[in-house]
Amino acid sequence: MLNTYPLWKYLLLIVVLVLGIIYALPNLYGEDPAVQISHRTKLINESEVKHIKDTLTNLGIAYKSIEQGPGHILIRFGNEEQQLKAASLIKDALRAEDSRYSVALNLAPATPQWLRSLNALPMYLGLDLRGGVHFLMEVDMDAAIKKSLERVSTELRGYLRENKVRYRTVTLQDDSLVVRFASPEERDKAQALLEEEFRDFLFDSYDDGRSYFLRMKYSEKALKEEKASAVKQNISTLKNRVNELGVAEPVIQQQGEDRVVVQLPGVQDTVRAKEILGATATLEFRLVQGSLAEWNAAASSGKIPVGAKLYKQTDGSPILLKRRVIVTGDQIVGAASGFDSQSGTPNVSITLNSKGADRMSKVTRDNIGKPMAVVFIEDKYDFRTVDGEKKRIKKTEERVINVATIRDQLSKRFQITGLDSTREARDLALLLRAGALRAPMVIIEERTVGPSLGKENIKKGFESVIIGFLAVLVFMALYYKVFGLIADIALAFNLVLLIAILSLLQATLTLPGIAGIVLTVGMAVDANVLIYERIREELRNGNTPQAAIFAGYQKAFGTIADANITTLIAAVILFSFGTGPIKGFAVTLSIGILTSMFTAIMGTRALVNLIYGRRNVKKLAI
Repeated sequence: MLNTYPLWKYLLLIVVLVLGIIYALPNLYGEDPAVQISHRTKLINESEVKHIKDTLTNLGIAYKSIEQGPGHILIRFGNEEQQLKAASLIKDALRAEDSRYSVALNLAPATPQWLRSLNALPMYLGLDLRGGVHFLMEVDMDAAIKKSLERVSTELRGYLRENKVRYRTVTLQDDSLVVRFASPEERDKAQALLEEEFRDFLFDSYDDGRSYFLRMKYSEKALKEEKASAVKQNISTLKNRVNELGVAEPVIQQQGEDRVVVQLPGVQDTVRAKEILGATATLEFRLVQGSLAEWNAAASSGKIPVGAKLYKQTDGSPILLKRRVIVTGDQIVGAASGFDSQSGTPNVSITLNSKGADRMSKVTRDNIGKPMAVVFIEDKYDFRTVDGEKKRIKKTEERVINVATIRDQLSKRFQITGLDSTREARDLALLLRAGALRAPMVIIEERTVGPSLGKENIKKGFESVIIGFLAVLVFMALYYKVFGLIADIALAFNLVLLIAILSLLQATLTLPGIAGIVLTVGMAVDANVLIYERIREELRNGNTPQAAIFAGYQKAFGTIADANITTLIAAVILFSFGTGPIKGFAVTLSIGILTSMFTAIMGTRALVNLIYGRRNVKKLAI
């Protein structure tokens, strides 16, 4: 017979359908309001779980279940009111014992255990469906290169001193370092050594008749690597900061060469998120130079002694500090806010890495009885209109927040005081724990979606899929009769498969993604329309029903393939060049095209063969 399928093809379709149903099912169960608890420095173990259960019992908090995940505990609640009350009480109780606990609100999938054991999980919901904040942040690449050159200049000075090469100054000019020498012999000697040690740089020598200069500039390859490294390190730091904020399921990813997308589901306090994510706060520890009279004289005359730099203290008074930095924020590995036992004022306890501890130990040992200052450095950005054009203005704020006399030799752990408030202490400790940004970042786009709007979006998106689905079902059934019903079954199969694949990929569903599903539902029957019209044409030409079915599927395949491949190419281009929401649309559209071709051709052919294949049919209901 012309229109029969072997048994293995029917079995394949049944297996695909069963798997599709299993992996699409989790999306029907919804989510439970939950609280996620994690610890910054240690993994949550069984004893921690028992401790938290006891804490909940003591607080009289009712919960559905407690689960131990990778590095965290998830507590499920019956409703959002219980969740919010519990989160507040748990946070107060745990942080009173240990400030390193993070307590975050979450929405946990309510998928049954038997489905989770098969790794069947629901799709993630995007910000437009769940609520939260979205930031597009741009890395200041000029500042990244400048900071990199400043680090290199410190290494360069030390290297020249080690090799007993005399130089006058090392200055930063635009995107290059310029070393000044007294003689061409010293310059040539330095160039030979530096070219061997600093291979990422291009060297250029010149003179002005009195001094001899050596210019060092990053090569094109090294410049690209430095920029890429700056973005990569900033992303790592942002992830640490988001973890400190206690946000569940954040999205932090690079977009283009110098931009980073940050999405924080469930976060509604945009101001707080902006303060933490965009802050570039770091610290420097320097020795104080001179006396109060010298500080005032330098401030009034503008004449700064060699080897010193003028700063302002928190109260606005001037102070001179030595240019050489003892320790920077990069060498801080731990920080916690608290209160000074003697004065009762806010403080931050600092823990240094081995290199920083060694440096701090040596300097404080040799300078007991002398004052040391803590410099707080922060980059801020402002947008101003200059000559009718909006420009970004960068402002670096440097102020001395603490000056203390070195009483003993310091090492790995010590405290700093002089902070204005407990919030400043908490934020500074958070930023120091999470690490300093490699380069300043500015938020160039932000969006906030409320949870109520997210629920409305889900409702409308779901309705649009259902309405589109039912409209297509009714049209196909009325117009193509039995063959239309077969196409309807295949369309339902297609929708199940599409949702199952998106769930397996753990894709994030957004409104554009729902639009892609709606479009797929409408386009899925295009292949069936082409096949059925071809069958009708064959029947009009006098072919038998069996021959018409065979010819319809065979001759329509080329047209179907052409139409779907061109749409698939467009979807791939959208995914390649589009941003987040457009990518979501492209993903659902691409998967929808592939599943619709499978169900519309192989699925409907199997049903048609099952109904008509082994019968002597005189007429087709088409």
